[in-house]
Amino acid sequence: METQPNIVLINCDDLGYGDLGCYGSIRNKTPALDKLASEGVRFTSFYTASPVCSPARAALLTGCYPPRIGFGSFDGLPVLFPGMAIGLPPSEISLARVLSDAGYATQAVGKWHCGDQPDFLPTNHGFDHYFGLPYSNDMGRQANRPEFMPELPPLPLIVDGEVVEQQPDQASLTDRYVAHAIEFIRRSSGRPFFLYLAHMYVHLPIYVPERFAAASTNGPYGAAVESIDWATSVLMDELTAQGIADNTIVIFTSDNGSLGDNPPPWGSSEPLGGSNDPLRGTKGTTWEGGQRVPGIVRWPDRVPAGRVSDEIITAMDLYPTLANVCGAAVPTDRVIDGRDVQELWCGGVASPHDAFYYYWMNDLEAVRSGQWKLHFSKRGAETRALYDLSTDPSERNDVLADYPDEALKLDAVAEVARSTLGDARLGVTGAEVRPVGRVSDPQPLTEYDPDHPYYMAEYDLSDRG
Repeated sequence: METQPNIVLINCDDLGYGDLGCYGSIRNKTPALDKLASEGVRFTSFYTASPVCSPARAALLTGCYPPRIGFGSFDGLPVLFPGMAIGLPPSEISLARVLSDAGYATQAVGKWHCGDQPDFLPTNHGFDHYFGLPYSNDMGRQANRPEFMPELPPLPLIVDGEVVEQQPDQASLTDRYVAHAIEFIRRSSGRPFFLYLAHMYVHLPIYVPERFAAASTNGPYGAAVESIDWATSVLMDELTAQGIADNTIVIFTSDNGSLGDNPPPWGSSEPLGGSNDPLRGTKGTTWEGGQRVPGIVRWPDRVPAGRVSDEIITAMDLYPTLANVCGAAVPTDRVIDGRDVQELWCGGVASPHDAFYYYWMNDLEAVRSGQWKLHFSKRGAETRALYDLSTDPSERNDVLADYPDEALKLDAVAEVARSTLGDARLGVTGAEVRPVGRVSDPQPLTEYDPDHPYYMAEYDLSDRG
């Protein structure tokens, strides 16, 4: 086969559709990411499989809708919390696993959030090494804890499966992530590699280095976005210096939409500075702003530079696409929802997706097919509305009364999802749902010790979300 390309997959945390210059932002300076887009393809209908992190990340890594792999709900919660018994089981064959089996060196850096028990960590899912936080950066000890939230254990920083630091300096983490990423690239010289860099930014609380804070015109949020941009520039410079930039697929995206320019759900009363413009909705919703995110692919000589595509494409598609491009074997003993979209990367063809399903936990809340999107519910309450996304991506003009036949077509499409993946709101159990991972005696990775020399025994920012 041809030389196997290297892969750098950059997945941000809560970065919105409108947060990058190449997607219309005038608040944040993102020259490296704008350049990345100009050298590849920028997708304007790139979807993540969930509007929150744990299910979205598991979907990217397995190519499956979250309900299919038991990742719709976690004992009634929308995401995983420290010390839970639940996680991504080793029986699920991750993207890292299939690439490792095809001869790739594999490294995960940054946020994991697919389970913090040993069975569920990255090194049990095909990654040779891991350095990062096992869940969200607001899941440590933090000031002004909401009354309903239990005291969480100290935030752990992990190398492979071992906690090496507790309550780390969050402002330094992105720099440390980049250093580990570069070390991995250099160590993999002569062997194809897969680097999964899952940024901490722009999830709350936002701690940033002073140099970025001083330069930002959009507060800490803009500084965090510009830190991501800086990290991208460093990685691209390293690929160039190593002479492998042209044989490396670089993918940039986000796990879900931003919280928008609203105050944090808990903490400060100041607007955050995030943007999903021109889309409606935010993280945690199945409006477009919750799940339509930046999606950029750079692969010189294969992906035409400067192209923009509005075809429907999903984070789940990365699994079969990268596997096929890299000569890896996609499992044939299970359903994979993603599709091989390398032809779509390279231009000209239509999306292979007849439909895209928007799930909130295990409720099917909306479906898109072509230009049409039909909503069924929001957080358990029926919400029936139809939008033509080709002319109304902001979902402001409900045209259900004008196009009843289109709604009926989407109703039929939705029944396919319900029969296979389920719809908890309607009491429907999917016929093709696989069991989630579960251990019998879960233990938190850390416990608070008042005598331990923490860098910050309690983070002083109260922003959560």
